[in-house]
Amino acid sequence: MSNWQTRVDAVWEDATLDDEARLAAIAALAAERPDDPVALFELAGAYDSAGQEADAEPRYRRALAVGLDEQRRVQAVIQLASTLRNLGRLDEALGMLRAEAERTHDGGMDDAVAAFLALALASVGREREGLAVALAALAPHLPRYTRSVAGYAAELVDAPSGMPTANTGEGPESRR
Repeated sequence: MSNWQTRVDAVWEDATLDDEARLAAIAALAAERPDDPVALFELAGAYDSAGQEADAEPRYRRALAVGLDEQRRVQAVIQLASTLRNLGRLDEALGMLRAEAERTHDGGMDDAVAAFLALALASVGREREGLAVALAALAPHLPRYTRSVAGYAAELVDAPSGMPTANTGEGPESRR
């Protein structure tokens, strides 16, 4: 990891900084690397974290346009979509997250995409579908009831609202 990234990480980890101080510190570090997509991404995140989503959006877009490594690219898409959701641009956020959900990611990012997709779905009034996405992402991590939870998640979007769901056939002794 570069010295620059180490300094950025230290700012993010400093619990004594408020949002404005964190933003100022990240902005100073980003100024050292004006056209670097990672610096743009970090600065966008600082604006976002400070509740200044309108200032974060163009920086996320620029970082994505200039090019980020895959891990940061996924993070930037998630964060930009969340920013758009917070700005009331729900359809755009939902479209970005749906497109990202079609991709395969390393390092647990599929679950992160699913979490923000679930939030976006809830924001557009599709709570059942959002819950289904969240439960489907959670199911593989459960020590028991994986198949049941995955089945119930599918039924949330297949069954009419308010209808009871079918038994998955898993009894209390089932583990998968």
